[in-house]
Amino acid sequence: MHHSKMESDVRRLIAEGTVLPAHPLALDANRKLDTNHQRALTRYYIDAGAGGLAVGVHTTQFAIRDVGLYRPVLQLAAETAAAWTERPLALVAGLAGPTRQAIAEADVARGIGYHAGLLSLAAMKSASEDEIVAHCEAVAREIPLVGFYLQPAVGGVLLSANFWRRFAQIDNVIAIKIAPFNRYRTLDVLRGVCAAGALDRITLYTGNDDHILLDLTLPFDLRDNGVSVRTHIRGGLLGHWSVWTAAAIKQFERCKAARNQPAVPADLLALDARVTDCNSAFFDVANNFHGCIAGCHEVLRRQGLMKGIWCLDPEEGLSPGQMQEIDRVCNEHADLSDDDFVAANLQKWLA
Repeated sequence: MHHSKMESDVRRLIAEGTVLPAHPLALDANRKLDTNHQRALTRYYIDAGAGGLAVGVHTTQFAIRDVGLYRPVLQLAAETAAAWTERPLALVAGLAGPTRQAIAEADVARGIGYHAGLLSLAAMKSASEDEIVAHCEAVAREIPLVGFYLQPAVGGVLLSANFWRRFAQIDNVIAIKIAPFNRYRTLDVLRGVCAAGALDRITLYTGNDDHILLDLTLPFDLRDNGVSVRTHIRGGLLGHWSVWTAAAIKQFERCKAARNQPAVPADLLALDARVTDCNSAFFDVANNFHGCIAGCHEVLRRQGLMKGIWCLDPEEGLSPGQMQEIDRVCNEHADLSDDDFVAANLQKWLA
């Protein structure tokens, strides 16, 4: 499927930049899929105002592939979304593994009705740049691609500006999620897309959960052959946005509005630090992100959107001290939560 064949309203939604929460996986105490709470999460993101969903991605747990849940989880999200709303939603499926697996997943996602694939390159650690580019080209023949610069702490591969230039030259690439949690490597992506002359075709999305609001607000000036080119990161595809999503969408709209102002409001700039402080607890920065998925689960559990924080891997859970950090940020930044919104709608979503 080529992006030119995509529904025009969905293509426009992705191109303009939107909020794409990374969809978690709701499990029961036996670590089996909890379909009721999984549906409730999908409905929550839609009613919060998200522009779409990213399913089968890191936050959904890559291990869903090992337990036969990849297709069921993608299908459940797509069917729930279609039954819940008539407004256009961008559905992005996580794609992982070596080339044959990623192509097979792209085929599954396309068949279910997903519009694009977020391509993890974690399985390509030992591959050369030429081999990684060939891998991306092969998958792009199956489905429009969203590139993914995953941070090394959770399995990502270091990639050069030249790689991103070559990746951006692939015709069926429509967006890139920039998530190295590193300013230098973030700039490598922007420089690569600029050098490819692809800034008009490829929409930049932040996945830097440690720097969300500034990524979405500030302009980036890039120099190419002595000429300055100004661009923006226009949307977000974030694990952090799997929690407190209704509040995050309000922040996103503030960032969008600020791009057109002569001066960015100081309060918005300062808010970036508070959001990052919350992320430090949710993502377990103190323990090198070991509890990043369980931390998001804990926030959702407190709201009633999950029964527990179980992950597919029994060794994956909250780190020592992480619960206390989550307590701290939930108390200090309570005004950034959407607890009231969830409480008012939870029974409807669980019905």
